[in-house]
Amino acid sequence: MSDSLQPAEVKFAKGSSIILEGKPNSNKFYIIKEGKVQITRETDSIMPNENVAGTGEMIGVVSVMASRNYIESVMALTDVVLMAVEQTQISRNASLAMNIIKQFSKRLRKLNEIFSKRVIMSAAPGNPSNFLEIAAFYEKAGKINQAFYAYQQYLIYCPDGNHKSKVQERIIKIKPAIAVARPEYSADTMKQRWTKDNLLFIEGETGHNLYIIQAGSVKITKIANNHEVVLAILKKGDVVGEMAMLEDMPRGATAEINENCTLLSVNQSNFANLVKEQPDMVIRLIALMADRIWYRYRQLTNTIIENPLGRVYDALLIQLEKERINLSETNSYLCDFTFKELIGMAGITDANIDELYNKVYASRRVTIENNKVHILNIASIIKEAEYYRRAREMGKDLRDRI
Repeated sequence: MSDSLQPAEVKFAKGSSIILEGKPNSNKFYIIKEGKVQITRETDSIMPNENVAGTGEMIGVVSVMASRNYIESVMALTDVVLMAVEQTQISRNASLAMNIIKQFSKRLRKLNEIFSKRVIMSAAPGNPSNFLEIAAFYEKAGKINQAFYAYQQYLIYCPDGNHKSKVQERIIKIKPAIAVARPEYSADTMKQRWTKDNLLFIEGETGHNLYIIQAGSVKITKIANNHEVVLAILKKGDVVGEMAMLEDMPRGATAEINENCTLLSVNQSNFANLVKEQPDMVIRLIALMADRIWYRYRQLTNTIIENPLGRVYDALLIQLEKERINLSETNSYLCDFTFKELIGMAGITDANIDELYNKVYASRRVTIENNKVHILNIASIIKEAEYYRRAREMGKDLRDRI
């Protein structure tokens, strides 16, 4: 550990509670110097068992860097010695910062796979043959630009694929319907402009650049079994595509330009320089990745709610929390996503969307404005979300209620 870090040592006796899930963080995370701890989460019932951490591992780092409540409870299995690290100390230790970034990237990829497998029974990114399924989904949805790019990628990655002739026919047929040509940039072009309804990249293709959104928004999705699940809608200041670049693996999801975008493209060599020369940028990236991990854990807890209506209310609450809306002072809120996208965020793939919306609309808690979800009464959304979560914890089988 670098001398510039200067962490404070703290000790906990065996059986001591170190962190409590849901409680505010203390602006410090811990690196285990000696001993072992037990980690428990609300999502333990649906996630792989990884509940023991030992020397050199970090605890509480996601919540601290995201400035969110803790997403886990931690108890000392033995007497432990921990090093308490503050956010500001990370910028003075490039190796620690890079270690956190790489750990976050791996955790995000795993969480994305668990979430997508849980809601659409598919978590196998990186297979170019899936491009055909993705292209067909977009074509059926009337998204010709997106379908055209996906078909093109199939021919690039599967030049001798079984569906080559069929794909070539589809490309010829839909090409005249393309409204705006997809921009083409070299890997070294840093400032890029993208128009709405283009794909930045598709799940499974290789990628060596990450993108910082300077204006606009990007929708991150997974498509399988003719369903689209919205993993996130990223906005100005967010980072896209960092996992593929950091791990040198195929893109784990599809990135669709949701609104006209200005992007700053960073390749692997540029990123290495950023870590060394711009510590503030590195801290910002760590905070963004931490927030995304927090968000994915919240989405996973949402999938535990069996009642679709309860899951919708909880998904709305998650989005309000994600945007850091003051829930005690704001009466209404206009979201930046459609009701169909909300259903995807909630991981609901087999529901009648119109019927589900009618139930929410009849409660006079939500309406649609300019095709976007408009929450009319935030307090009632919180109340409904808490009702269904408490009911799940008590094991009740609830009927839909208005």
